[in-house]
Amino acid sequence: MSGNTRKVAADPSASRWDQVADQIQLTLDQDQLTNCMRCGFCLPACPTYRETGLEAASPRGRIALMKAVHDGLIKPDQSFAAQMDLCLGCRACEPACPAGVTYGRLLEQTRASIQTHHPRSKLEKAIRDFFFRYLFPHPERLRLSSYLLAFYQRTGLRALVHHTGLSRVLPAHLRQMDCILPTADPRGSRSRTGEIVKPEGKPIGRVGMFRGCIMDIIFTETNQNTVKLLTALGYEVVFPDTQTCCGALHAHAGEKELAIELAKQNIAAFKEWEVDWIASNAGGCGAMLIEYPHLLEGKPDWEKEADWFAGRIKDVSQLIVEAGDSLPFRAKVPQRVTYQDSCHLRNGMKITVEPRRLIRSIPGVTFVELFEADRCCGSAGIYNLTQPEMSMNILDEKMEHVKTTGADILITSNPGCLLQMKLGIERAGLQKQMRAVHLIDFLAECLDQSENKQEKAGQEI
Repeated sequence: MSGNTRKVAADPSASRWDQVADQIQLTLDQDQLTNCMRCGFCLPACPTYRETGLEAASPRGRIALMKAVHDGLIKPDQSFAAQMDLCLGCRACEPACPAGVTYGRLLEQTRASIQTHHPRSKLEKAIRDFFFRYLFPHPERLRLSSYLLAFYQRTGLRALVHHTGLSRVLPAHLRQMDCILPTADPRGSRSRTGEIVKPEGKPIGRVGMFRGCIMDIIFTETNQNTVKLLTALGYEVVFPDTQTCCGALHAHAGEKELAIELAKQNIAAFKEWEVDWIASNAGGCGAMLIEYPHLLEGKPDWEKEADWFAGRIKDVSQLIVEAGDSLPFRAKVPQRVTYQDSCHLRNGMKITVEPRRLIRSIPGVTFVELFEADRCCGSAGIYNLTQPEMSMNILDEKMEHVKTTGADILITSNPGCLLQMKLGIERAGLQKQMRAVHLIDFLAECLDQSENKQEKAGQEI
């Protein structure tokens, strides 16, 4: 029997944790709970289990805890919530599971139950409400707030804060993160490209560009390069103006109802444009977008629309490869390159071959496979903010493997992963040896060089 999605009526006589238990009993997917065979194949795939060696910190252990609460054998408490929070949600356990348990969905259902009834301080609640309700779902507010960040970065205020030691009030990893954060662009992607970007000649298809929320103002250049590559291949690219945040951060944090509202808004935005495909250049966003049918399950007015939407989601690397790898790439100088998988791109969207194929296709590039490239880097959305110690432990081990590649460039396909890789390079003291780059930006660099050479040759003739 699949989990019931009914809401729990508030019982004043029941404790908050009793209400969490009731919600879990009503909403957790019983089929998935019982499908777990306790075989242990997930253990070596789980970063938190490998770090702690604790059964409770493994997917098998967490499912056992969920099932015990679901069956009424134990009562949830703060330690139960803490163990759910410790999970990165990387979903590396899913491809390792011979029974095909969708652990990520169980985790989100459990976190949603905890979030609904868990007592929080006024400060914590205010912070969550600010980001999840009043900021991320509203692109205009996000762009307005980014003016403050841009002012801080561009006026020398950031340098002053670090030079005078004022930044020492922050933990070391946040100080380092501040130093490597790209310069914000409050204008966003659409204001720089317009609503529609047409290719030369007849379009081979219409692509709706999913611009993201943080992606749109912090990684604006990556969005621009995405459009550049797609139009060079012959795609027409459109920017639906009413799109919003994908809802991944909300769903992972237990804010399921907010995630549902964001999903509805995005579906309506892209449906209006009658797109052939919807392009994502962020693994975390893409994995969330294809989950809309599950998120909207049980909502008759939206189930068909959600299927339409999810069926059109493509990672940009897929669109490039499917167009025939016809772009004229060439590395500026011979370079040694390695690649770190985005967990959600790999485990959610099942994209592993296309990024590597594109990197290998570039003349002048030597591709070196990274040991355990499929293991999480410790970013996991906002995990590096909420669980900094575990995140940094995972990152530091990752960088030991990166060192052995001898790479000049470390590539990944997700903005959170990219920031984490930049932070890892900083922590490992590798700034003079390598740089971290988004796959799309690297491809655009190589395309630029090839085009410039062609233009120069044409001028010389």
